Amino acid sequence: MMRKNNIGKLSTQTTPDCQNQSQVQDLDNLDLEVKPSEVPKRVIKVIGSPVTASPFDAQIKMMVEWANSHESKVVCVANVHMLMEAYRHPEFFSVLKNADIVTPDGMPLVWMMRLMGAWDQNRVAGMDILVSVSKLAQEQNLKVFFLGSKATILERMRKKMEHEFPDLQIAGMEPLPFRPLTSAEDSAIIQKIHESGAGLVFVSLGCPKQEYWMNQHKGKIQAVMIGLGGVFPVLAEVHKRAPLWVRNAGLEWLYRLIQEPRRLWGRYMNTIPPFMWLALRQLLTSKLGVKSLSSD
Repeated sequence: MMRKNNIGKLSTQTTPDCQNQSQVQDLDNLDLEVKPSEVPKRVIKVIGSPVTASPFDAQIKMMVEWANSHESKVVCVANVHMLMEAYRHPEFFSVLKNADIVTPDGMPLVWMMRLMGAWDQNRVAGMDILVSVSKLAQEQNLKVFFLGSKATILERMRKKMEHEFPDLQIAGMEPLPFRPLTSAEDSAIIQKIHESGAGLVFVSLGCPKQEYWMNQHKGKIQAVMIGLGGVFPVLAEVHKRAPLWVRNAGLEWLYRLIQEPRRLWGRYMNTIPPFMWLALRQLLTSKLGVKSLSSD
């Protein structure tokens, strides 16, 4: 069982291990995106998919600012599995491309981004997003809505959240069935979120279902939708979160595999080895390109 204040004390910072500022950035993998009334943000392409290159605090601040304005935004919390889905399925790649923020949840993504030029990038993981955003929402009287998972898990989450964040305004908690929603059911969910006044909607439907759902509801739900996947069961203490040293070592996948071997073995075998190959190929291609430019 998680002890009191364990959630609030989760570390959200990592120390960059690539400090050589003299290295040349790969211009093919680094884009600068500037939108009106927003801070400029860089986007690093990791095996072809865009990942937001911005420190943890800056990404959290942007989510909360959007929520206060009730802007319809999509935040995808990316790991190796998500990027492999995007690599293999063009329609899912479009979902990530259209997202407003794609955070680097997994350490392999963080390491890749540092090697590609984002030297100060730290991890922006789902649980840490939930904790930090909830803390700011509590301070700023922002309402939050939890969507997805099972009723039993949501009830345990409510008790945990009320204990850790007693002043947080939980506008609603709504489980969803595994089957596709009918048009009437979908309209009812949209209406319920709208009437709740929530500025933040935490979505847990699993990848890639939750990302598709958020993309389809952008413009329909006037709130910041954040896909949190497996965070709900951890918060409900159904599963345990890996210790900090395990997370920083990039071994959280192994910790989760030990807890759910039947569900995760096939997924990890189908995603981790090909990701490693694609990442290595990207790095080698990038370095060769830089050398070629230098020789010219």
